[in-house]
Amino acid sequence: MTVQPIHVIGGGLAGGEAAWQIARAGVPVVLHEMRPERGTEAHVTDGLAELVCSNSFRSDDAEHNAVGLLHAEMRRLDSLIMATGDAHRLPAGGALAVDREGFSAQVTARLEAEPLIEIERREVAGLPPEDWDSVIIATGPLTSPALAEAIHDLTGADALAFFDAIAPIVHKESIDFETAWFQSRYDKAGPGGDGADYINCPLDEAGYEAFIDALLAGDATEFRDWERDTPYFEGCLPIEVMAARGRETLRYGPMKPVGLTDPRTGQRAHAVVQLRQDNALGTLYNMVGFQTKLKYGAQADIFRAIPGLEKAEFARLGGLHRNTFLNSPELLDGALRLKAQPRLRFAGQITGVEGYVESAAIGLLAGRYAAAERLDRALAPPPATTAHGALLNHITGGHLPGDRIEPGPRSFQPMNVNFGLFPPIATPEGKRVPKKARKPALAARALADLDAWMTQTAAAAAE
Repeated sequence: MTVQPIHVIGGGLAGGEAAWQIARAGVPVVLHEMRPERGTEAHVTDGLAELVCSNSFRSDDAEHNAVGLLHAEMRRLDSLIMATGDAHRLPAGGALAVDREGFSAQVTARLEAEPLIEIERREVAGLPPEDWDSVIIATGPLTSPALAEAIHDLTGADALAFFDAIAPIVHKESIDFETAWFQSRYDKAGPGGDGADYINCPLDEAGYEAFIDALLAGDATEFRDWERDTPYFEGCLPIEVMAARGRETLRYGPMKPVGLTDPRTGQRAHAVVQLRQDNALGTLYNMVGFQTKLKYGAQADIFRAIPGLEKAEFARLGGLHRNTFLNSPELLDGALRLKAQPRLRFAGQITGVEGYVESAAIGLLAGRYAAAERLDRALAPPPATTAHGALLNHITGGHLPGDRIEPGPRSFQPMNVNFGLFPPIATPEGKRVPKKARKPALAARALADLDAWMTQTAAAAAE
């Protein structure tokens, strides 16, 4: 009996992961990617799973950090994105940073080599054809206007939108190491690192104040009329927006000097700019947390005033693009299907998760849901106690209800995975777990519950 293919629109992290999971379940899939036929404002290659912002998957600590826990869960669930990320790991302290070119190339090669995956390079303009009875839309933050308009017309509800900014990348050889030095915060050595994984550029108080003045006076990109009321995502604010919130904001954010000692003085600097390795050759470093909407000329002038970067050569300056995401709790069901047309599922950043790994995780779940449905099998949702379940609940439930004045889930905003999304945990006696032990306890519970869910899912599939 011939199994009809599932269509996945979008060859980013979510779409690539969804296609991989569908094929691993034995179901054929057609993966549609519009590049290079049609480009976007942020992509520069035609590779699948291109990382357009940072090259970091953030913390890999599965015991104390929710995104590290999500990494661990995805590895257990045979994630293509995590396996490839691990294969292209770069030194980054306790974080998982990857060589972006090698990562994209390997994801592309593995998807192209999978017999059950057909890759079609063209834009799907508007809603998918009616005869595509199972579709995953994983078009990410840069959904083509034609498709976005079709989704709007279908749902009758406005998609939400926010701006996402890109940090500059610097050629390592142009950094002055008479001033800058290598050190991870608190000398923490992550996998593949040695405790000196970041380049640090120190600022004294006068230098920091001058830097803030320059940011606030810098020439920024003008918004178009339709962009003016679009909010930023709080986890990826441009540095000049952070500076405008208070002169000390950056010193307690991406420029915090704690855990770092300037070897020239033996003291902690007033503020520090950190750069993290961006490619396997170690020739490129990105400025951590320095996403910006300043114009290119202003960026070059302001950033070259940072000690150690006076002669910096930039492989890429910062930029800004508009992201779009759905009001998912109102529009999607618990299996990520569009309530108005259940043949359509959504995955990735367009659903309202934020971050590379979170997007891929929702792609993983969408792919598994679609494959199970095609094979006429029931798939229970992952427990809410797991990182995957917590994200799914964030998208499809977990929000304050509306009221007569403001209908709909009024609290829904893009979200990185975090332990605040997990159900509380108590001791066997029903008492509150002590604060220091809470995150490890939540992580241990999550992995145990995920293992149980995987066992139950495998048993149901074998029946």
